[in-house]
Amino acid sequence: MDIVTRPAKPYEFEELGELTAQAYLRDGLLDFGESDAYLGELRDVAGRAAVAEVLVAVEGAGTRPGAVEAGGAGRVLGGVTFVPRGGPMADMAGPGEAEIRMLAVARTARRRGAGEALVRACVERARATEGCVRIVLSTQRTMRAAHRVYERLGFVRSPGRDWNPLPHLDDITLLAYELTL
Repeated sequence: MDIVTRPAKPYEFEELGELTAQAYLRDGLLDFGESDAYLGELRDVAGRAAVAEVLVAVEGAGTRPGAVEAGGAGRVLGGVTFVPRGGPMADMAGPGEAEIRMLAVARTARRRGAGEALVRACVERARATEGCVRIVLSTQRTMRAAHRVYERLGFVRSPGRDWNPLPHLDDITLLAYELTL
């Protein structure tokens, strides 16, 4: 299967937002399920795209040269938010660091390389960002398939950067990974 990564188009924002929300919900990654406030952020692709780069992995019409320009967008398999330099979308990136956020792949597209393609696209963007020396991300303990992708691409655990997005709840700790460029 040919997978192409590219910036998300505005007409794909709603679809990608729902794909992302459903991936997190169905994988049990939201502590409060359907009532989790983070669902709104996952669905708000337009908001993310206004302050960061939102990428999609597509197959189909959009994977053939010229097809996107001709109107064939391809089928969206997943997406990711790439934060090249701090700003409102950065959770943990410091000076000289880019960050990967909200990586999600549709259940029907998993184990086909879409997630890895999205991470590789972020790494390429980080390398092309002037002054960027590292790319960081946080992940949940249960996201073992994602951990394998990160490690295969050279990311290493950075336990000193593990953090809790909801400090008032003791049992939520996100694991940090980083890749020095």
